[in-house]
Amino acid sequence: MMIGAGSGRIAVTGASGLLGSKLAFRLAAEGATQRLVVRDAARAPSLGDDPLPESDVAVVGGYTDTRGMVAAFTDVDTVFLVSAREDLDRVAQHRAAVDAAIAAGVGHIVYVSFVGAAPDAVFTFARDHWRTEEYIRATGVRHTFLRDNLYHRGLALMVGDDGVIRGPAGDGRVASVSHDDIADVATVVLLDADAHRHDGATYDVTGPEAQTLGEVAEALTAATGREITYHAETLDEAYASRERYGVPRFEVDGWVSSYTAIAAGELAHVSDTVPRLVERPAQSFAAWLDDYPEEWAHLRPA
Repeated sequence: MMIGAGSGRIAVTGASGLLGSKLAFRLAAEGATQRLVVRDAARAPSLGDDPLPESDVAVVGGYTDTRGMVAAFTDVDTVFLVSAREDLDRVAQHRAAVDAAIAAGVGHIVYVSFVGAAPDAVFTFARDHWRTEEYIRATGVRHTFLRDNLYHRGLALMVGDDGVIRGPAGDGRVASVSHDDIADVATVVLLDADAHRHDGATYDVTGPEAQTLGEVAEALTAATGREITYHAETLDEAYASRERYGVPRFEVDGWVSSYTAIAAGELAHVSDTVPRLVERPAQSFAAWLDDYPEEWAHLRPA
């Protein structure tokens, strides 16, 4: 795959987050011109002592800040659109961002979606992604969808204070993926020398293997030196164990259905997207544990 920096200005939304910042550093390393779209300028990633003179930071009040978003996307050729935090009006936020991109004359939207996005997906938040994808398609703008699996980091965060992963995932499998692999795939898509190669494409972005949560617990046990186990809850147990958080029902539905989607096999598919586009193997969960010990340091024995 030929990569070049001739793709015009790229707006990276969510640039202060883990995925957006990783992508920003990769684009800078390739000499790309970019605009970092953030809520707080102080949190924008520093791209080095000698940043590209054409790169800048745009501060917005969120995706529904129409004036700010249109300004942020003005003179931008491609928008990398990171999905908003789970919320009841999440799709409306996405639509507002897309509308701002269209109003600003953006030619290409690369949207971070989720594997199995569909109107009847078991994982309730994947339905939001499908609705967003449909909205982007309907605009007629050039688009590419990166449908990510659950993050490796997210699996480590599933562990409770007692060292137990609890959820109704049964013996289902999940092909979790690293933020690095997603950022590398995005870099290829955004900077491909053939600017139209990825038009209309939908890429499942996964790790190299699909594991049960029992196997995830075993890998975490080996890495941390602490016994970590998986308890396969029933659906009733899952809702009961999450009542103490006092969050809205839609959010609990999302949490619980992330596990039932695993049980249903919707997160088990292992794609060839990373090796095919990035031309190297995808990072396994075990390799991620080796590379990022600070991400699971809280799980070590006291």
